[in-house]
Amino acid sequence: MYYFASDIHLGAGGRDCTRKVEERFVGWLDRVGRDAEAIFLLGDIFDFWYEYRRVVPKGFVRTLAKLSELTSRGVRVVFLTGNHDMWVRDYLREECGVEIYTKPIFEEIAGKRLFLAHGDNMKIDGQPMLKLMNTTFRSGVVRALFSWLVHPDLALKFGHWWSGKSRKSHGEVTDAVNESLYAYAEELCGRERVDACIFGHTHNAEARRCGATEILFLGEWEHRPVYAAMDAEGKIELCDLDN
Repeated sequence: MYYFASDIHLGAGGRDCTRKVEERFVGWLDRVGRDAEAIFLLGDIFDFWYEYRRVVPKGFVRTLAKLSELTSRGVRVVFLTGNHDMWVRDYLREECGVEIYTKPIFEEIAGKRLFLAHGDNMKIDGQPMLKLMNTTFRSGVVRALFSWLVHPDLALKFGHWWSGKSRKSHGEVTDAVNESLYAYAEELCGRERVDACIFGHTHNAEARRCGATEILFLGEWEHRPVYAAMDAEGKIELCDLDN
C-alpha cells in the first residue's frame, strides 16, 4: 500500500491542540506503516519549521521517533516541503531517514504515473504579492541573512505568528485554491501522461477527474483528517481517518 497525507500543521493552535493532532498523526503512521511500501507527506507537516545548521525547533519527538522507526524498518518516507515548512535542511534526512524534496515530483507506482505537489506555488502569476513573497522566502540569500542575523528564539516566535496569520487568511480561499490547482492539473495533463495528481495545501479534501486523470486534494488534520491510499493494483481513493 501507498499512503499520502499533508497539512498536519504540527505546532499550530497551542500545546493541547498540537498534542492531540500529533497523537492522531503518529497513530495513523503506526497503523499504515504496517503494510506501507511508502508514505508520502505532501507538505505543511509542521506549522512552522526553520532549521539552522545546528539548531532545529524543539518538540515533535513522537513524530520524529515514528518516522525514524518506519524508515529503519524499510518503509520509504517521502517529504515534499510546503509553504509552512520549506526551510528544512538535512536534519530529517540524516536523523530520520526521510527523503526530502523542495519541488513537485513524478512517481511511478503500481503502473501509474503520479504527480505529487504541495501546491502553494502554482498558478499564482495573477497574484504579484504572493509571487514576490514566495520568491523572497525561498531565496538562499535571504535565508542565509536571516540565519546569521536572527536568534532562533526570535525566528521561531516570528514564524509561528506569521504561520498563524497565514492559516487564518488561507481558510477563506480554499475553494478558489482547489480550482486554481485543478486548472494547473488540466494544463499538465494536456502536456504529458499523468494518471493521478495529488495536492495538499488547500485544506479542502476533494476527489475529481480531468478526463482519465484522477485529481485528489488532501485534507487538513486539525478538524477533519483526510488522506489518500493506493493499493498494488493502482486503485487510489480518499479516506476519512475518523470513519
